[in-house]
Amino acid sequence: MARAESDGKATTTKDPHRALLAVSEAIVAHRDLRVLFHELAVRLKQVVYFDFVSLVLHEPADNTMRLHVLETSEPVPPGTEIVLSVEEDPAGFVWQTQQPLITSSEDDLSRWPRLLEQVKPYGAQSLCWLPLTTARRRLGALVLSSKRPSCYAEMDVSFLQLVANQVAVAFENAQAFEEIQSLKDKLSKENAYLEDEIRTERNFGDIVGDSATLRQVLKEVETVAPTGSTVLIRGETGTGKELIARALHERSPRNSRSFIKLNCAAIPTGLLESELFGHEKGAFTGAISQKIGRFELAHQGTLFLDEVGDIPPELQPKLLRVLQEQEFERLGGTKTIKVDVRLLAATHRDLGKMVADGGFRQDLYYRLNVFPLMLPPLRERRDDIPRLVRHFTQQFARRMGRRIETITSEVMEALVRYSWPGNVRELQNVIERAVILSPGSVLQVPLSDLKTVPEQAPPHGLQETLPVTLIDAEREHILAALQEADWVLGGPKGAAARLGMKRSTLHWKMQKLGITRPE
Repeated sequence: MARAESDGKATTTKDPHRALLAVSEAIVAHRDLRVLFHELAVRLKQVVYFDFVSLVLHEPADNTMRLHVLETSEPVPPGTEIVLSVEEDPAGFVWQTQQPLITSSEDDLSRWPRLLEQVKPYGAQSLCWLPLTTARRRLGALVLSSKRPSCYAEMDVSFLQLVANQVAVAFENAQAFEEIQSLKDKLSKENAYLEDEIRTERNFGDIVGDSATLRQVLKEVETVAPTGSTVLIRGETGTGKELIARALHERSPRNSRSFIKLNCAAIPTGLLESELFGHEKGAFTGAISQKIGRFELAHQGTLFLDEVGDIPPELQPKLLRVLQEQEFERLGGTKTIKVDVRLLAATHRDLGKMVADGGFRQDLYYRLNVFPLMLPPLRERRDDIPRLVRHFTQQFARRMGRRIETITSEVMEALVRYSWPGNVRELQNVIERAVILSPGSVLQVPLSDLKTVPEQAPPHGLQETLPVTLIDAEREHILAALQEADWVLGGPKGAAARLGMKRSTLHWKMQKLGITRPE
């Protein structure tokens, strides 16, 4: 029977059946593992003496036994773990044989020198290992440890094994509850994301057009969609890269799972890592709760990274790793998260040139450019313009409650002749404005808007002091710092330090803004 300390000898202290009932009550009352094990330790202390209670769990991934200290009678560094191979740990013997094991002194541990080396600093003399097993699987062992020699005997084992059996069930139930809760949280966040996607109108509905160049692109989409390979979609702004990415997802075996998107150019550099990989609570100022990143949301689905050329240099190795290994850690976390994600990337920039200029990693470029898709600009598929015009006209007319039946040949010819520097997105916006301005059944397109409007010069005296855009302001700010640092980027007095950013980030911004050192 379990015993308690009395002049150095063991004596029975309480009805074991009542103690077992108390253990059962603790198991029913608590789902949180830490609270559960604390309550179990309090109840076990009434019937058996120990200085440490631990779980040793088998890790199938590397076939090791990992010890987790649950409760102690003296301080132990938080998170203390001991990881040994199955052969080096008595818990491995117990896990394999399903037989309890008792040692009475340090000498009894000489068979396991690695474990002895680990526990010796804590003065553990007596240890009792009990198989931790459920009807479904062998988990590992429950370990009671005492700094007193010969603290446990064979007569204790039958009762303690009953306790261990209940602990095994409690652990498995709590673990299952945590997994279910985690999946519920993930599903809730995924649903919130998808609801937001539904509320956000897609750029331009279905793919519209029948030109030879578009048909060639769609043929390539049909070819690569089922393969699961990474696709790099290139094309000018407004050509429909996201629409092609959705078509790839919908024609892939992952079409029943999530399509998650992220515009890398729209997220501030400091927040992009958190958006991609998530973060733990307290990872940085303002991180008041755990956040699941886009890679985790896209598990078993598709992740579309738009404007991938805008990912800063310090994040590129992390993206390369998750593409190669399909694993990552959340910002501020240590747990490795494995995912199964198909990546689709898009950019309007020339990544090959960026690689040559040092602004983009060559290995990441090769990893993204497995199957390149080049989308033609609208000026190269003029045959599709009439169909697109009619499509957008009817789309916006329905939305606004208008009835537009006629598009004059003069208007259509003007639309076909126009070069459309903004591509399909620009055409969409022009037609939306035209529908708003059309009171009757004939589409009234303000053709004067299609003419190039020269930029007005700023008022006299402001050319030197008022940047036209935020990008201009950023360029001027960086140029001023570079000139002050005599174009030295690194070092304590370099431009990067003056600007409060990393040297690699400054180099990336210079590439992005087209800043080069004057001859």
